[in-house]
Amino acid sequence: MSKDLVPTSSSEINPRKSRYAGRELARIDARTEIGIAQIESQAELQAARIMAVGYVGRRAMNEVAMISQLEQQLSEIVPASAPRLRAIGDMVALAAAEIVASTVWRVQ
Repeated sequence: MSKDLVPTSSSEINPRKSRYAGRELARIDARTEIGIAQIESQAELQAARIMAVGYVGRRAMNEVAMISQLEQQLSEIVPASAPRLRAIGDMVALAAAEIVASTVWRVQ
């Protein structure tokens, strides 16, 4: 009993067809490798975009927290200045949020 799935003899294989099939399979392999490389490249770009937005977001949150803390401390020292300090803190927080939002759009 033979182990071949499809019985063939060497006389049945046309060398010309065999070369054509080999070239076609090589083209398919090349297209597959190129497609995979393109997908991996896009994944790396997306990961870099996430990192950029995350970095800007973390820096903005840190700065807003520092401004809020300073606002609170100064308001305790000079209570009459609380409304003005709050307004300045709100403007800084809004500006930071706008920068984070523009970063999201710029890196897309």
